[in-house]
Amino acid sequence: MRYWLFKSEPSTWSWQNQIDKGEIGEEWDGVRNYQARNFMREMQIGDLGFFYHSQKEKSVVGIVEVVATAHQDSTTDDARWECVDIKAVRSLAHPVGLDTIKADPRLDDMILVRNSRLSVQPVSETEWTIITALSEKPN
Repeated sequence: MRYWLFKSEPSTWSWQNQIDKGEIGEEWDGVRNYQARNFMREMQIGDLGFFYHSQKEKSVVGIVEVVATAHQDSTTDDARWECVDIKAVRSLAHPVGLDTIKADPRLDDMILVRNSRLSVQPVSETEWTIITALSEKPN
């Protein structure tokens, strides 16, 4: 199993929107960055990801699971763009803010810290463990 991070602007697609899709999940569509698309091509069913609210919140708020591997993005006819489907697994006990992530030296090499604009990115098992532990404590 691999770990990922999916970024969304809450005004466009929020964690609550994701939860509301239930077991069926939803396409992670609209990604128009080759690196992010390539990461989605690597994903397998059962991989887990952090759901990250960008813009003002800048926090990891939930955990999602990949439920469909890369396929044509239904929002475009351009065959270059693919996406995966994800479903909500659970909300974090406490959101983990970008400021908390940046303040933890163990996360200095995390892509979110180094390239905050990339909308889909891998997360190492160590990073996953650290952020999951941080979510158990109030910030």
